Formats: sequence, structure tokens, C-alpha cells
Amino acid sequence: MLIGNVGKDPEIRYLEGNSSNGTNAKVATFTLATTERFRDRNGELRENTDWHNIVAWRGLADTMERFVRKGMQIYVEGKLRNRTWTDQTGNKHYATEVIADSIQLLGKRSDNPGAQGGGYGPQPGGNAAQPAPQPAYQPQPAPQAPQPANGPEDDLPF
Repeated sequence: MLIGNVGKDPEIRYLEGNSSNGTNAKVATFTLATTERFRDRNGELRENTDWHNIVAWRGLADTMERFVRKGMQIYVEGKLRNRTWTDQTGNKHYATEVIADSIQLLGKRSDNPGAQGGGYGPQPGGNAAQPAPQPAYQPQPAPQAPQPANGPEDDLPF
């Protein structure tokens, strides 16, 4: 679980392959900065910023493409994946990525055009990101007390 600021606009790619519905899988990659603030031994306030590589697939990638921009604050929940590969010159590379399972847009609504929709994550029956369900409860105005009838023909049972 990470809360941080997006370091760059998400990079969107389409993977070629055999999908059952004829569409190619979409993947979004971007960096997320998380900052820890603490006081050192001398009582001075220090900051330590870590950068995380985030990968979002299919429906979450759609959400990233539509709503997320550099500098926005988001919440990411996912799992770590370590990758190793050798480049064309024979150098070995290592990367640790967060494979996003759920993403929520945070911050002010004016900063995040999709923030009013709530969180985005996998839905039953697919991997598409959909707005989180909104509560069904809507406050209703308090009922008004019955107005007394004018006169002795009032039909009250007491």
C-alpha cells in the first residue's frame, strides 16, 4: 500500500497477442514518489523520498490514461514483482515494480478530475476498472409533524 505523488504522466502501451475478444492488453507504467519525514538525532527535520515503479493493466491502465497526470496524489495497492533481464550489450538489469490491484485518486477534486468517482479496482467477472459503488443511502428531510385540525371535529384517538 502506497500513498504518493505521480512522478510523470503514465506511459500507455498495447501488447500484441491473442486475446479472446480481439483487443490487445493495455498496460500503464509510471513512477510514484513517497516521502517520509522524520527528525534526526540533532532534532532537524529530514525528508527521505523513495521512487516506485508502478504497473497497471487493462481497466486500471484505462483509468490511468484518462485521469492521472504528473503531480497528482494517489493511493496504490498491489504486489511487488522483481524482474531481471540482460540487455543487448550483456549487462544484467534488475527492477522492482508494484503491480497495481487497486488505485484511488486522492487530493482535491479540482486537482483530480476523477476523484469524485472514488477508487478504481478489479471488479467481479473481469479486470476492468470501474468507479467504486456509491452508498445507496441518501439523507431525506425530517418528516413534518401533522398539523392540528381547526375545530372540535378533530379525529384524534385520545
